[in-house]
Amino acid sequence: MTEEPGTRGFDPLAVEIHQHLFAAVAEEMGVALQRSAFSANVKERLDFSCAVFGPDGELVAQAAHLPVHLGATPLSVEAILSTHALRPGDVAFQNDPFGGGTHLPDITAVAPVFDPEEPGARRPSFHVVSRAHHADVGGAFPGSMAPARDVHGEGLRLPPVRIVREGRVDDDLLALFLANVRVPGERRADLFAQIAAAKVGVERLQDLCRCSGASHLEARGRDLVRWTAEVTRRRLAELPTGTWHFTDHVEGGADGRGAPLPIDLEIRSQDGRLVFDFRGTVDQAMDGAPVNTTRAVTVSAVFYGLRLLLPAGTPTNAGVLEHVEVLTRPGSLCDAAYPAPVAAGNVETSQRLTDVVLGALAGILPGELPAASAGTMSNLSFGGVRSGGAAFTHYETHGGGAGAGPRRAGAHALQTHMTNTRNTPVEALEAELPVRVLRQTVRRGSGGAGARPGGDGLTRRLRFETDVRLSWMSERASRGPYGLAGGGAGAPSEAFVRPAGALVDGPVDPKATLDLDAGSEFELRTPGGGGHGAAGESEESAPDA
Repeated sequence: MTEEPGTRGFDPLAVEIHQHLFAAVAEEMGVALQRSAFSANVKERLDFSCAVFGPDGELVAQAAHLPVHLGATPLSVEAILSTHALRPGDVAFQNDPFGGGTHLPDITAVAPVFDPEEPGARRPSFHVVSRAHHADVGGAFPGSMAPARDVHGEGLRLPPVRIVREGRVDDDLLALFLANVRVPGERRADLFAQIAAAKVGVERLQDLCRCSGASHLEARGRDLVRWTAEVTRRRLAELPTGTWHFTDHVEGGADGRGAPLPIDLEIRSQDGRLVFDFRGTVDQAMDGAPVNTTRAVTVSAVFYGLRLLLPAGTPTNAGVLEHVEVLTRPGSLCDAAYPAPVAAGNVETSQRLTDVVLGALAGILPGELPAASAGTMSNLSFGGVRSGGAAFTHYETHGGGAGAGPRRAGAHALQTHMTNTRNTPVEALEAELPVRVLRQTVRRGSGGAGARPGGDGLTRRLRFETDVRLSWMSERASRGPYGLAGGGAGAPSEAFVRPAGALVDGPVDPKATLDLDAGSEFELRTPGGGGHGAAGESEESAPDA
């Protein structure tokens, strides 16, 4: 790492070494979590994230996992640490959206790391954290990701609770959780996978403490955060002074066909500081639209957008936000208050918040930002009962087209921005569930036109071999992702169903729940990314790489 001007007082080599040491701990936690889990959502799609936090709940380092998880996790850690004085061997869990969480399927686990050379220490040196999306946490619909009137219809809320106390599982709490979810054996295994990840993280950090001393390791963690804060401050100081606005919309109504709901952002830049002001955003929706989101997700979108502006190799930690203020209005769409439904906020509104942040930054840095990517995670969940009587559930997000940029066309059919998961392989899906994949292909021609076209979305068609209850939640169905610099919009999202015995497909609303008989088919088509530059623009007019 080359020393940045203005970062004197730091040993750049030590910062670089410890950045990778801490991140390696989080990466190894992720490997343990994946290998221990039972659900396809965790072991195949990698819908989880791991990180290392300091003694006071400050993000020190993270693995290369999901941006929407990692940027939002600090508020969950804060909620747990403000509720419990964690002791050695404890693991606390939480998913309450109104207590630092995001949406109910994302369950966060926090474990303290104490200095192994100081028995009886009352203050932890670090905390290790994992967040995993569980394929079902109860509620009215399999997968816990369907439109509901309020948060109670979406599943079981967990305030900060210690399911593991000093190394012993609280069987009563575990039984209470498992009694409220579908496929409890799978849920139990995924919870224990998070416990296993915590154990690995604790052991690795304690090994590092034995090598160099806990106080030394804590100091290097603080240096890492301070270094990042200074690098970020210098980057923000390069931005012009001024005020910029950008507005985009999510699709309102319980079916996604209602009036658009605006997300409004004003960015103010001055003296190496940025203010992201979302207070002009519309009030939270209480008509069954599940697109409300928590402040944690809004902060996460800002964190992600800023991270894209920083020099390559900049550590990712709490220092990114030290010179940034995020203003939200409680009770609004991007700072929802109890009992608003929030299932789609973490997956759909997070993507729109990203579009808004990048759209505003494009005004500050014209010619440097890409057009909008798919702008939806295209959430499909379904569940039912197998022929032998055992219940099953499945949840999956689907990739789309990436927005084109000033230097290149958009990529096809991949996860973009706030999601970083894989798809479930066809072989795994068909082996584990009573479903057949009839088609899985790139949705050709769905990217926005332009000198640099947007990436294409994807098409997937399924046939169910038993009766299922299915939920579909997508965005960008009324209008596709925006282009920039004269580029065209990407194709909107679409979905179709063919009930068993029918001869033709019928359209499905952007947010819908369906009861389907065995033999029914469902097809989803995800949006293409926006194009960049007017069609026919010469490549010579594009910015240099």
